[in-house]
Amino acid sequence: MGQPFEPPSAGDGIESVELKSALEERYLRYALSTIMHRALPDARDGLKPVHRRILYGMRLLRLDPNTPHKKCAKIVGDVMGDFHPHGDQAIYDALVRLSQDFAQRYPLVDGQGNFGNIDGDGPAAYRYTEARLTEVARLILDGFDEDTVDFRPSYNGEKEEPSVLPAAFPNLLANGIQGIAVGMATSIPPHNAAELCDAALYLIAHPQATSPQLNTFVQGPDFPTGGILIDSAESITEAYRTGRGSFRVRARWAKEDLGRGTWNIVVTEIPYGIPKGRLIEKMAELLQEKKLPLLADVRDESAEDVRVVLEPRSRSVDPVILMESLFRLTELEARIPLNMNVLVGGLVPKVIGLAEVLREWLDHRRVVLQRRSRHRLGQIERRLEILGGLLIVYLDLDEVIRIIREEDEPKAALMARFELTELQANAILDTRLRSLRRLEEMELKREFEALTQEKEGIEALLGSEPAQWKTVTQQIRAVKKAFGPETRLGKRRTTLQNPPDTAGIDFTAALVEREPVTVIVSAKGWVRALKGHVADLSGVAFKGDDSLKIAFPSETTAKILLLASNGKVYTLEAAKLPGGRGFGDPVRLMVDFEDGTEVVAALPYRPESRLLIAGTDGRGFLAPADALVANTRKGKGILGLDGDATAALLVPAGEGDHVAVCSADKLLLVFPLGELPELARGKGVRLQRCRQTSLVDACVFRLSDGLPWRDSAGQARLANPQVLEKWMGHRAEAGSLMTRSFPKFERFGS
Repeated sequence: MGQPFEPPSAGDGIESVELKSALEERYLRYALSTIMHRALPDARDGLKPVHRRILYGMRLLRLDPNTPHKKCAKIVGDVMGDFHPHGDQAIYDALVRLSQDFAQRYPLVDGQGNFGNIDGDGPAAYRYTEARLTEVARLILDGFDEDTVDFRPSYNGEKEEPSVLPAAFPNLLANGIQGIAVGMATSIPPHNAAELCDAALYLIAHPQATSPQLNTFVQGPDFPTGGILIDSAESITEAYRTGRGSFRVRARWAKEDLGRGTWNIVVTEIPYGIPKGRLIEKMAELLQEKKLPLLADVRDESAEDVRVVLEPRSRSVDPVILMESLFRLTELEARIPLNMNVLVGGLVPKVIGLAEVLREWLDHRRVVLQRRSRHRLGQIERRLEILGGLLIVYLDLDEVIRIIREEDEPKAALMARFELTELQANAILDTRLRSLRRLEEMELKREFEALTQEKEGIEALLGSEPAQWKTVTQQIRAVKKAFGPETRLGKRRTTLQNPPDTAGIDFTAALVEREPVTVIVSAKGWVRALKGHVADLSGVAFKGDDSLKIAFPSETTAKILLLASNGKVYTLEAAKLPGGRGFGDPVRLMVDFEDGTEVVAALPYRPESRLLIAGTDGRGFLAPADALVANTRKGKGILGLDGDATAALLVPAGEGDHVAVCSADKLLLVFPLGELPELARGKGVRLQRCRQTSLVDACVFRLSDGLPWRDSAGQARLANPQVLEKWMGHRAEAGSLMTRSFPKFERFGS
């Protein structure tokens, strides 16, 4: 037997903590760390900590735009060792993305070597690549060493890092950013810098401007890979107003004539964030699976620019329909999310709109201006103090030289003799003899006057809010000029267009290869589609004691209408039916059947046709086929039923002028089709009086052609108009018995 367990005493230095509270505290700490220091960008400079540390580390290495590149291994090592202890690969991945011109609208890093490509290939290892900062990064860093931003200790306390960068460039919206934190995420697409500058200038002039007003300047995202934005102006405005939404982006394509009526489609720009290699691979898979019947081949002929060639199946294919089908099935159309969840003031995570984002940046630029001006003012005052002491010295140089030569404590003697500050006395003692010439005195006076004038200007600037906004305006205009629409980098790449009107196009035929099939529905509600039009179904096997109930020829592009016993009509797509190798699948897996219901009838949907629908109680009506098509799994309630009545039949009524109905006790009635109303839904009118029996079959036919019917042996028969005179009448009558004129009658139809 072991010793019994005894809880540790308090004197052992062990503290008991409730597990629930410990987990809550630690998870909250982890969530805050992820949100604040990893995943969400600062609204002011648009950077996550890892990006900020990379830029700051590269600035410390003096990797300015005009300096030689340095190995990325050196950059990654310094950043990891001094500021970001989260692994070298994470830092290098972030560095690589900052340099990719297909991922960043305005790259912050100028890379040299293999930094990946739009195909989705990864970069070379960091020992092979080199990098330096770009002009955009220089603007973002401009002034950080002039006390424009706060610094905080690095992770080990040995060094300091900036908590935010000065950001003379609207980086948050211009380059966009994505991040996933704990319980929240951010996704901001890239925008055009010149448009952002215009919106910011308007916001300075009109501080109460709203996001919809600023949308007149910011048309929408501007992706580095171009593309076409096809959202409506209303949805774009609403997305920027709330800070949440999405944008639909399509590839840019053009029809290329090859002569003699032949042509290809050439895609020159693909949606943002879609690797070209994956896009073409998925298209090839769909082509092999025969899900792109209008497309014959896809080829990648890209060099430095994107060039994807799409070859149509035939010259008669409509290029618009071909591309619309590709947009529906492939990543040639993508949805880019917008979720402007950022750290407001660097502290509070919040979803804000376009106006608030720009206001955060502008307020930060004003704070940077104020801090920079105060820093410069301090430098000027220090220099003026020194200059004041030096000018005093020039009034009596001989006395100054005597004090320095003869006094044991020359600094104290100078301070007492000329009433100097310690700073001034130190400056005099540090002055070289060669600087004591007359010309130098004149230079000091000129410098004193210039600095005095600059000091007055800075003090006036700090004392006037309008003057500060005027200076910020000038800075933003300079950025706009550097990245304006006339520059190569600043020209808008993503255009806005309305998609072509495709309302009248049936895309089912375009998205599915047209092939003949035979649809089979079993007595227990299992459905499948055999390839081809099969006339002899005697060899078709069924599961257990199941048997054939309905079979008809159709095509893979067709829709199938199913009538359930509860009066609802469901819609299936023939292309999605299981093949004929097995027993098929239960209809209940494809639609939401209510308990106790079963399939009563099934037939292919034909647009603009009419159908006759009726119940066992003998009531029914004519219905347009278009009104029966259901777009959801729940189907459409078409036939209203009373009591124990169930739906009995759904038959075509397109070509015919008379209706033949038959009850369970072999009573037949023929009446004109015009006696039936046409309804979209309802109980209808009485077709045949069925008091002690029920309606089982009906047929709409042309009287002059005769009534088609089949006997129990499956033989097709035809009753001519003379034979049918005995059963002619009007709807709602009981009808007459099928005598020897219909021997062994089984059902209507040829």
